[in-house]
Formats: sequence, C-alpha cells, structure tokens
Amino acid sequence: MSVPAEAVGQPKKAAAAAWIGSALEYYDFFIYGSAAALIFPKVFFDESDPATATLLSLATFGVAYAARPIGALFLGHFGDRVGRKKIMVFTLILMGLSTFLIGCLPTRAQVGTLAPVLLVACRVLQGISAAGEQASANSMTLEHAPPNRRGFFTSFTLSGTQGGQLIATLVFIPVAALPEDQLLAWGWRVPFWASIVVAVAGYVIRRKLQETPAFAKQAAGEGVVKLPLAVLLREHWVDVLRVIGGAIIASVSTIFTVWALAYATSDSVGMSRSSMLWVGALANLVALAAIPLWATLSDRIGRRPVFLIGAAGSALAMFGYLWAISTGNYPLTLVLGIVAFGIVYSAANGVWPSFYGEMFSTRVRLSGMAIGTQLGFAVAGFAVTFAAQIAGPDGNDWSSVALFTAALCVPPVITGLSARETHKTPTEHLGGRTAEGASQPETVTA
Repeated sequence: MSVPAEAVGQPKKAAAAAWIGSALEYYDFFIYGSAAALIFPKVFFDESDPATATLLSLATFGVAYAARPIGALFLGHFGDRVGRKKIMVFTLILMGLSTFLIGCLPTRAQVGTLAPVLLVACRVLQGISAAGEQASANSMTLEHAPPNRRGFFTSFTLSGTQGGQLIATLVFIPVAALPEDQLLAWGWRVPFWASIVVAVAGYVIRRKLQETPAFAKQAAGEGVVKLPLAVLLREHWVDVLRVIGGAIIASVSTIFTVWALAYATSDSVGMSRSSMLWVGALANLVALAAIPLWATLSDRIGRRPVFLIGAAGSALAMFGYLWAISTGNYPLTLVLGIVAFGIVYSAANGVWPSFYGEMFSTRVRLSGMAIGTQLGFAVAGFAVTFAAQIAGPDGNDWSSVALFTAALCVPPVITGLSARETHKTPTEHLGGRTAEGASQPETVTA
C-alpha cells in the first residue's frame, strides 16, 4: 500500500514543530522561573522582608501550575474534539502574549499591591497555555510517528522544552550581570518583551502542519467523542492516576531550576547569579543530547525500565547536587548539576511523552495526557514553595529539601512499576482497544 505524498515526511515535520514550538513556549515559561528566584522579590513584593518576599515570589511561580489542571480540562476536551493542530497554535499564541504583558507590568513601587495581582493574572494565562502545549504536541508526534520509533519522535517535545529552558537561561545570564539599578529598572523586562516573537513564529511553524492520520481516521470513521472526559474517567481512570503520579517527577525540574538557584545565590552560600545560571545552561545542553538517546533506548528495551532509571536515579542525584551547593564548591556543583539534571533526570523526562501517551486510545489521548500531567505538574509547581518553607528560616536546610525531593520521586517509581509495557503495541491498539474503529454510542461524526 503506497503512502500518500502529503503524508511523506510528516513524522519529521511533526517532531520539528513540537520541538520548535515547545522551545519557544517554554522559553516564556522558564524566564518566569529565573525572574521569580532572582528579581521579582525586589520588584513586586515588600523588599523590607526578603525571606517573605522570596517565598511569595516563588508562590507565584506555582500559581501557573495550579491553573494548568483547569486549562487541561478545556484544552484536552477541545483537542480531542477539534484536533491536535488547532490547540497547538492556540497555546503558543496565548503564551507569547501573556508573557509579553508581564514585561509591561508596573512595579510595586508604582502601583502598590495591584502589581503582584496583575503578575498573578498573567501567570494564570501562562499556566492555561502550558496545560495544552505538551499534551497536544505529544499527541501530534506520537500519532504521526512510525510504531517502532514512537519514543524517539515524541521525545522531541521534551527536547524542545529543555531547549526553551536553555535559551531562557542564556538570555538571563547577561541580564543578571547588569548593574543592580538597571536590572531592576528595565533589564528584567527585555526577556519578556522578546516573547512577542513566540506568537508570530509559532503561528508560522504550526499552521502548515497536517492533522494526524489517527485523529483524521477517528473523526471520519467512528467520530469524535462528545464528552472525552466522561469516556476517559470511565475507561482509563487507572491510567490517569498513573500519569498523575508519574508527572510528579517534574518536581525535580522545578526544585533544580528555581529553589536551588535561589539557595545557591543566597547569603548563606554566596554563589553569583551568572555562575549558577551557567549550571542550568550546561545541564540543559547535555539534556538536549541525552533525551533522544534515552528515548531511543526505550524503543528497544521498553518505556518502564528507562522511566524507572530516571525516577529512582533523580531521588539520589538531587542529594549530591544540593550537597555540592552547600559546600560552595562551584566546579563540584557544576559537575553534579549536569549529572543530576542533564543525564539522570533526562531518562524520565525523555520517555514520559511516549510512556503516558501510549496508555490512551486516540479518542481520549489528549485529554488523558493533559489532565493527568497537569494535576501532577501542579504538585511540582508548588514543590518550590514547600521547599522554601522546609529549608527553614535561614533557607539553608538543604538536606531536608533533598529528602522532600526524594519523597516526591516515590509516586513516579510506583507508576513505572505498575504500568503495562507498550513500546511494541501497534498504534491502533494503544489504550487497550483491539481496533480504533469499534463503534461507540458516545461518539459523533466530525
């Protein structure tokens, strides 16, 4: 059977669109994390109480994660009704505009308490956007990918995420090096203003991408589901719980990216902002290579063992990284940061797009991934705030934060142990169905 000419190269195009779109989207998302740790306590909160200001600033970082489950309900529903492509375009435009608006906000010195309120509102919009981004991009790449290379192709979404974080870090290095008065006056706004490019670039990149064959077949044959959430909770509720537990592994990322950065640059340790940003930049650079390699390995030996390596290994690796920071030894911090985040965490990070996506059938895949991941990510978002409290009044109890991070790795380990292996399952049989074309009463033709 010949392959339609228009379908040739679509797996690569889908992977490229996922990579570039996720990189642009998460550039926006992660510049907020850097700003929340280094700048916003002084710009949007009461500078007379630095500890409380930092805690409140880190809490606004978590607000987006609280908004993400709400966004997942709506975007997951429409993604399974109208298709993956439209959601991918919408989420990217929303993220670009909301991030640009953050760069335009007045400070606390200018408008008082209205400033943090407006900041939180923009952060909520970022969270809603991010809720649908990865799930739609993962669904798009998985459904376009050859069956024996789903792990590799879906990993491009997460490589894009790490690429976005790398770009965000590199942008913030010269910004953080500005004199304090220039940094707080206007310097911090520049990375946010640059995000307007995201909306334009994202639209150009993604608007030409074709809808997936699996979704097109579903819509033309069986029809799309009227209420994806109802079908999801009836037929896949155990897998949704697995995805929620697995997604908590993102706590490793948020604690590494935000809390550890704030701790390392605090008075108790005293490392420079620029040097610690380079730790994140180099770790993400290594992750760009590690993620597709781990994903390719999962295409050979399975999703479960690779995911378990990342989940269990991260629990141990974060002890070493936070200990290294506590010593004030920068070379040691750099090496262990690259090992913990660039290599070990990348095992779980690179394989979860295929691991989670393969748990669901086409008709509810985007809903299942969006809702499951965003509920787990909500825990990860506020892990930074809890870590700041656990670290004590001086913010230097790193060992308690390491234990907390290890505890958060337990649910992902349970997910990896309890899930079924799917790397050899044909795409049309994923989600426990013998055929995607079986008639169901709750579907309607598109």
